[in-house]
Amino acid sequence: MKTIFKSFLAFAVIIFSLVFTTANVNAQTAPQIKNVVLVHGAFADGSGWKGLYQILTKKGYNVTIVQNPLSSLEDDVKATNLALDKQDGPTILVGHSWGGTVITEAGNHPKVAALVYVAALQPDSGENSIQWLQTAPPAPENGVLPPDDKGIAYYDKAKFHAGFAGDLSKEDADFMFASQGAFHAQGFGTPITKAAWRTKPSYGIVATEDKSIVPSIQYAMYKRSNTKITEIKGSHVVFISQPAKVADVIIAASKKL
Repeated sequence: MKTIFKSFLAFAVIIFSLVFTTANVNAQTAPQIKNVVLVHGAFADGSGWKGLYQILTKKGYNVTIVQNPLSSLEDDVKATNLALDKQDGPTILVGHSWGGTVITEAGNHPKVAALVYVAALQPDSGENSIQWLQTAPPAPENGVLPPDDKGIAYYDKAKFHAGFAGDLSKEDADFMFASQGAFHAQGFGTPITKAAWRTKPSYGIVATEDKSIVPSIQYAMYKRSNTKITEIKGSHVVFISQPAKVADVIIAASKKL
């Protein structure tokens, strides 16, 4: 009887060990979040995400690029929510520059699992973008012009290369200038109603050579929100000049949930 009991006990231990090992392996190999939605900034359009799109899709990610109308914060959030509605599961929501303000509001969507801020604005509830932009003197290279008679703000062509895309070729910077959207400046003054970073994991990339949103502002916002910070040497469009490094942050966000 004792021999049978010992045999049974040994068999049970083996079975338990196999079950535990299988469960552990399954946990380690569980599918990471594969959906990524990219939101561009004020003086740009979705074409700038091409390099990052190519890297992520080759790694198996389902990438959607939002084309912001740039007519208001509400309209850009609506466009982002439409893209999120189409996702088939949990999603990493990424915003560059003004796109950071957009994802701060749109990130409350139930499909958003984490937020990634790329040289981006990150206001809190009740705050707007302009108050953060005014917390430090602008770089001399900054070329954001005052709103015109239609309330639209553009980036000065003479300063666009140095101020916006200093680490791109002049040819690429000229293309970006030509394809910039018509940004209605009222968006900068519109407050956030509910900051998603207060309830969603957040990752922030500081572009250390940024002349459009100076790094000190990026650090201040990210540290205030307890965002996980990654420094990347690059201009305001670091996602174009350093797409592989930006992709690494997005991939890390997709695996740590």
